[in-house]
Amino acid sequence: MSTNGPTTRKPSRRAWPLATAVGDLYLLSVRALRRDTRMLDAVLVSIALPVLIMATFVYVFGGAIHTGASGLAYIDFVVPAVIVMCAGYGAATTAAALAEDLTGGMIDRFRTLPVTDWVVPVSHVVASLGRNLAATAAALAAALVMGFRPEATTSDWLLVVAVVGGYILAVSALAVVWGLLVRSVQAAGAFSFVVLFVPYISDAFVPVETMPTGLRAFAEHQPTTPLVQTLRALLLDQPLGNAGRLTAAWLLTATALCVPLAATLFRRRATS
Repeated sequence: MSTNGPTTRKPSRRAWPLATAVGDLYLLSVRALRRDTRMLDAVLVSIALPVLIMATFVYVFGGAIHTGASGLAYIDFVVPAVIVMCAGYGAATTAAALAEDLTGGMIDRFRTLPVTDWVVPVSHVVASLGRNLAATAAALAAALVMGFRPEATTSDWLLVVAVVGGYILAVSALAVVWGLLVRSVQAAGAFSFVVLFVPYISDAFVPVETMPTGLRAFAEHQPTTPLVQTLRALLLDQPLGNAGRLTAAWLLTATALCVPLAATLFRRRATS
């Protein structure tokens, strides 16, 4: 004689979608970080290149460059720029990392697993944040050895971390969009050189008033200039002015636009 009473079923893995997505995000972010640590050449370049550029400007060109109305020593003037360059260049390499997954068959493997689709591109952004905050800290340590002496308070340092972290997130999200639009790892890698070059046409290494009129107009209105000015103000006790608001507006707008666009592009690319 059998009974038809209720039976107990094991909860499905998808019973709590948000908790499952967070778990997927953690696992894939750790995977991305582990892969990055194995690529020692890329890690060393992302740290060494900005430091070498800083050393070149400080020790070779610094004596011939005047910092204008700020009155700062050149090393103090240029270190915030190197922080931006280090964070941006490292974050831009996210495009190539994602392109490797797309062209190397890893995405096809993920499609056979119950992984939330948006988690894959976001995991690259999370890994980029952790990796590049560490690389930026290493570049800052090198600047201290060279003679950089910040005057930031504890709250200023927290704001510096927030600004640099926001910049890494924005550039990483933009890099993910670029990596999804192109069809090869080589094309995706070109994005890092664009991000590396943009700070030169800004207030990063020389005052914008020394530039020709047309170039000066671009330098004054591109995102790197208020970003560098914000870091200078926080690190060196300089007037902040409108730089902080402009920086927040640029970073929030870029992130808000790129994150949903990246999710849409990834969904289309993964199902094509």
